[in-house]
Amino acid sequence: MYRTIENGKLRKEHAGQNVELVGWVAKKRNLGSFIFIDLRDRSGIVQVMVKTDEISIPEIRNEYVIHVKGVVRIKDQPNPNLLTGEVEVEASEIILINKSATTPLIIADETDALEEVRLKYRYLDLRRPIMQKRFIARAQIVKSAHEYLDEHEFIEVETPILTKSTPGGARDFLVPSRNHPGSYYALPQSPQIYKQLLMIGGFERYYQIARCFRDEDLRADRQPDFTQIDIEMSFLSQDEIMKINEGLIAKIFKDTIGYEVELPLKRLSFNDAIAKYGSDKPDTRFEMLITDIKSIFSSNLGDYYNNNAYIQAIVVNNIAEATSRKKMDEASLIAKQHGLGGVAVLKYLDNELSGSLVKSMSEEEIKHLIEKLSLKNNDIVVIAADNRYNKVTSVLGALRLYYADALGLRKPGTFDFLWVKDFPLFERDEKGNLTSTHHPFTRPRDEDLPLLRSNPDAVIAQAYDLVINGQEVGGGSVRIYDQNVQQAIFEVLGMEEEDIRAKFGFFIDAFKYGTPPHGGIAYGLDRLTMILTDTDNIRDVIAFPKNLAGMSPMSGEPTKVDAIQLEELKISNTTNEKE
Repeated sequence: MYRTIENGKLRKEHAGQNVELVGWVAKKRNLGSFIFIDLRDRSGIVQVMVKTDEISIPEIRNEYVIHVKGVVRIKDQPNPNLLTGEVEVEASEIILINKSATTPLIIADETDALEEVRLKYRYLDLRRPIMQKRFIARAQIVKSAHEYLDEHEFIEVETPILTKSTPGGARDFLVPSRNHPGSYYALPQSPQIYKQLLMIGGFERYYQIARCFRDEDLRADRQPDFTQIDIEMSFLSQDEIMKINEGLIAKIFKDTIGYEVELPLKRLSFNDAIAKYGSDKPDTRFEMLITDIKSIFSSNLGDYYNNNAYIQAIVVNNIAEATSRKKMDEASLIAKQHGLGGVAVLKYLDNELSGSLVKSMSEEEIKHLIEKLSLKNNDIVVIAADNRYNKVTSVLGALRLYYADALGLRKPGTFDFLWVKDFPLFERDEKGNLTSTHHPFTRPRDEDLPLLRSNPDAVIAQAYDLVINGQEVGGGSVRIYDQNVQQAIFEVLGMEEEDIRAKFGFFIDAFKYGTPPHGGIAYGLDRLTMILTDTDNIRDVIAFPKNLAGMSPMSGEPTKVDAIQLEELKISNTTNEKE
């Protein structure tokens, strides 16, 4: 037997007990007649005290694996920074289990290693206590989801990993078939079609901890392979679906971090989210709402802005004195990054408004602006204008977050939960063509069905996103269950019958056999774990992630493969030969 108790579980009530411990040496301090060792395992750290004049010990260095036998003692001076800080283990024997080379990174919550080094030596990075806490939290999230969904009579069903390539939100990862040369499987971007088929199959309530794959450009909160908590249910309205999911989120937060979520959650329409916050995933922990101020300039629009321009503003409190020319330029730089030429930044100090735009404004316009925005001393006003509404709102939405961070308004450990709903069913791409805002299986509101062909831009979807702290954590919708409506959606999207049959024929055929009303949601498990463990990097909550280039610094994939493998798959070796 290696251990009788885990290190991090020792407390003063264990005083006097003989114990056996194992773990890694986190730190060693040699004081001559005494050696103190911080011994770390998954549960935490405990101090081991060695009297060198009473026992002999092997050579010990950081990250050596050792087995300790000893007795638990009360410390003379407790360490309040450790859960085990009131006790230590006086060693009677120390056995060396394995040695370690000098590690290329510090194994502690705070490490000096760059991320690329952490990813290359991921197995060492995972030893860090903060990383282990994140994965313990992730496991608890999954456990809570299982418990809640099982209690609510959901059935866990696995869906295929090797699937058919169908249009989705990103490029598919393709897998060549050896038995069918020239044909390919696709890795699933989500189990969307399969979970709808399970509803047609009569399961009524399904869930799965599902692996998903999308070949898209990476960023801090995106990976090529990721995990969803995937849910689907039949014979429930949108409100009922949302209510069940609110209970799930409340249980996850309670079980994982002891946080009580106040139910029901707030709800906000897509249009209001954009108009007030400049984002369809707003962080509403602070106000700083967007205000339409076009009416203030209505009589002199040509003097300042295009007559067709949208003119909107946000007010940032208590920052005017600290806003330098450089800070104003930073605001315009953010605007340029979001597609606008810049913004106007005005200061309100000592009952006076200043800024380059003010020089051209009339006294009446200045007065109306101060009144409309209820300006107080030390406020600034940030004004954005453009003919494109979405550009104006997105710029001010980005600046909202920029100033909130500057003022510390997004405090760690605080949570804001919000449903955003009533999304448009369609959106326009850069060429002006209609595309699905979510996916082509989302059901329109019943009252909007007559508009599908006559005015598709006005059709509202029965779709909903769960937003926490300004991040979309889950997204779902009520699905189309009527084959005529599904056919109409495909036609509005400009899909030809031949194309529809080739890509969705099996799915459309299933609709003929008594499809129930159904809907569901998928949560990003990685993103949810990020929020619950207070990190903004998705790679912190995935055991073996890829870097921003989509590669693994640890194991080296993607890599070239042997020519014989390609020959078996009937794939040309041209690319390998050229390189």
